[in-house]
Amino acid sequence: MNPNSEPGSAALLTGALHIYVAFDWGDEIDLTKARTLVSGSVHELPRRRRTPPSFQYTPAPVHVALPPAELELAELGKVEAQAGLTVFDFAAVTVALHVPFRLASDALVRLAGSLADPGAAVSAGRRQARPVYQALLPAIRDPEWRDDLSEEYFVFQLQPPASQLVQQTSWLAGLVHLEAGSLSNDEAHEALRLKISYSPDDLFIPDWAASVLIDQDCDETLKAVEFANLQLLELRHIDNLLDQRLAVAQRTLAPLSQSYLPFWRPHARPLRELGKLKMEADDLFERTGNALKLVGDQYLARVYRLVAQRFHLETWQVSIQRKLDVAEGVYQVVSGQAASYRAEFLEIIIVLLILFEVIMAFVRH
Repeated sequence: MNPNSEPGSAALLTGALHIYVAFDWGDEIDLTKARTLVSGSVHELPRRRRTPPSFQYTPAPVHVALPPAELELAELGKVEAQAGLTVFDFAAVTVALHVPFRLASDALVRLAGSLADPGAAVSAGRRQARPVYQALLPAIRDPEWRDDLSEEYFVFQLQPPASQLVQQTSWLAGLVHLEAGSLSNDEAHEALRLKISYSPDDLFIPDWAASVLIDQDCDETLKAVEFANLQLLELRHIDNLLDQRLAVAQRTLAPLSQSYLPFWRPHARPLRELGKLKMEADDLFERTGNALKLVGDQYLARVYRLVAQRFHLETWQVSIQRKLDVAEGVYQVVSGQAASYRAEFLEIIIVLLILFEVIMAFVRH
């Protein structure tokens, strides 16, 4: 850590607060067109010497530099945060705000406690991103920016070495829990249960709301954390979308099963809606899960898995897959009903034609 002692003051910790706020802007963004609408560049991932070329985004998103964001933070007062925006092809974006600090340990945990209410950070991210959203509207398919759909995450990056901090379990637990008050031993143990170090001097501890990262050259680690936060937002979005569309599908299909006229059952529209729902959710699910390639870097893969475990991403994925299976089952049932009703309709037509022929035969004789 190399804390610098000043006369008459406690040791100060040097580092940076990284704030990530993710939003969803619609169904899809044409990244090629987006680069013509804003001053953006293809976003290449930062690398250390050990980072393999297989660690990459597919396809590469667009990065847009933003003007500094004004924030009011506890213990720091009014600050200007360095800001940037990353735009992905599945219409999800993440705003990154970076605030350097030099604080005593007790002041830093008070700052963490104040961030338990993330409203100011989310508002700042939304405010910085809005001009880019307006500029990119022509490149967004079915644009929709909901006020109630966002995901924020905080990373406290501290300068190494980690050896001077790893024994301060209660303090570290307060940072990752965003809790300025005291925590029980059990809660502190749970907060620090998942951690990883690459060398004796660095440490990464993720929790649901925040992480502590003791490292210096760590941009690719931050990007893995940032993407996991974005993925959580998209899984929430897909899950909500499936709930809403399946409810609509059930309301649409209910009258069909109550119709007493087998030849008057308009299956075409609900079938199209169910098919469109499954295709959209499958496509978004696939692109969200495969946008970041971690193949070949065991450390970054482990960093991502730790954050994913804290975010319960696997649980979200299982829930979504189950709902996709339900949508597929409903689609198959409705499709089968439609085929059955078409067969019934044809049988009725054939019977009517036979009756018509019989009647005409009696009329002619």
